[in-house]
Amino acid sequence: MTVPAPRTTFVKRRRYRFDLRSTTLFFVFLAVVVCALGLAARVAAGALERRPAWVFVLVLIGVAGCLGLRRRWRVAGVARRAAAALDEAAREAAEQLEASAASHRRSAVEAVAVDYDTLTPEGVDHDAPTSEEFAHAALTPEEFEEAIAALCERDGCSDVEVVGGAGDLGADVLAVTPDGRRIIVQCKRYDESHRVGSQDLQRFGGTCFTVHEADVAVLVTTSDFTAPALEYAEQCGILCVNGETLEAWTDGTGPRPWDVAPEAGTAGAAGCETAGAGF
Repeated sequence: MTVPAPRTTFVKRRRYRFDLRSTTLFFVFLAVVVCALGLAARVAAGALERRPAWVFVLVLIGVAGCLGLRRRWRVAGVARRAAAALDEAAREAAEQLEASAASHRRSAVEAVAVDYDTLTPEGVDHDAPTSEEFAHAALTPEEFEEAIAALCERDGCSDVEVVGGAGDLGADVLAVTPDGRRIIVQCKRYDESHRVGSQDLQRFGGTCFTVHEADVAVLVTTSDFTAPALEYAEQCGILCVNGETLEAWTDGTGPRPWDVAPEAGTAGAAGCETAGAGF
């Protein structure tokens, strides 16, 4: 194997040319400064010779100036130390507030947390008020994605993977259903007043089949869908799971999304292109 020789990088350096005019002006300026300093020294020496008492005055002025500079340096040092102390106190206060907020959030989630690994339809008390909806609403978007992935894994899916984040192209959870189909899930943890619109469905429909090659495309939300969004999803073959359907899926009283999803190829990318032209 031949290793190519490294390329030599040539740096273009600026060459300074000798400028007689600039050099002359520099030396003229230097001569003027030296003459001014010499004249000032001569005047000061003559004044001190005529009035020796001025020597004492100049010494006092010099000592006072040195003391003033020293005091100013001390004040500046004290100010810097005080600023550092305030900055450290502010940082500690911010860390304590953040830790307190995280603790409260964990407490709220733990209070309504659902054990997806042990939850079965037989183990649910349907006479008591359910709290799954409140549990999902209390989660962060990242925790909601993890919860949906846990549901898929609980119900027999394999190769479950959470891929949500920047650059996910609409896919938050990837999995393979028990019958071998590839399922792509997008998770929308919205408040009840914030419904999923047709634009959300169009963005998901533009990538779930063509980019992620989904056999089953599902959009899960804690809220609900607008009418145009449901119409678009029906034409594309995307299954919409709202908060009520999600609660039924969670407690085992409702079907799993891939059990009611359309068969692969009945809609897909072609259906999304046709539906997108009408919106």
